[in-house]
Amino acid sequence: MTDDHVYLSLSEAGAEPEGEARWAYGTGFTDPLLGVDTALPAGVDGEDLAAYCRMLGDDALVLAQRLIEWVTRAPELEEEVALANLGLDLLGQARHLLTRSGQADGSGRTEDDLAYLREDHEFRNVRLVELENGDFAECVARLLLFATARHALYLRLADHPDRVLAAIAARGVKELAYHREYAESWVLRLGDGTAHSHRRMQDALDALWPWLDELFTPHEVELRLGVDPSVLREPVLAALGAVVTEATLTVPEAQPRAYVNGRAGRHGVHTEALGPMLAELQVVARAHPGATW
Repeated sequence: MTDDHVYLSLSEAGAEPEGEARWAYGTGFTDPLLGVDTALPAGVDGEDLAAYCRMLGDDALVLAQRLIEWVTRAPELEEEVALANLGLDLLGQARHLLTRSGQADGSGRTEDDLAYLREDHEFRNVRLVELENGDFAECVARLLLFATARHALYLRLADHPDRVLAAIAARGVKELAYHREYAESWVLRLGDGTAHSHRRMQDALDALWPWLDELFTPHEVELRLGVDPSVLREPVLAALGAVVTEATLTVPEAQPRAYVNGRAGRHGVHTEALGPMLAELQVVARAHPGATW
């Protein structure tokens, strides 16, 4: 194992600062919602909060599934373990967010109900996270784009009036900081590597960059809750640009992906990739409804 290996610090006792656990749910397995008041705060509409939690939860759930698909397919065994654990981080976030959604709107729907019993047009994730996996360069490019934007968002949500959402975001900030670090390390390694890896990394950025704009385009629910993602555009693009430049790559100038009559993932309009992925995700739960094991 080389000194610059991204997992060296995780294998050394005491390498992590206090409270900065990086694995899924951390190493202490502490529930971030333990003792948090779940009552709906004054001035926050329950339907809006539920819809927003589904948006964020669906983002995390769908990307978690795409990352898990890399198990047995990643370039190295250690990267399979890494991507699986990143997926588990996102799955943990999705579980909390979908549970909060069922609480906030009073429907009582569980995380399982929302994950397994909705059709693709009922999902509210951005289209970036649902795209089929390409090569490993596309995997880390997507992770870099998503984690950078979501980390910036969660920093703001950590002060949200809803204490449950704030607690989820506060814990997610730590996880997403590492997701971004992991993706950045690979973008730098591939971009500033061989001519072949440089070209593949640039191709990945060119392919995925047009989907980034959707993360900054506000939905009416977000605006009513006081969470305008458009304010994140400039700082996130600046952070991404710094990584791309350091990797000796070029920031793509592609136009954002078109919406369908002004509607996209947040409105339930998705690419053809989502349906088959959900069918695989949901098949066991739908074949054996209500089963436990």
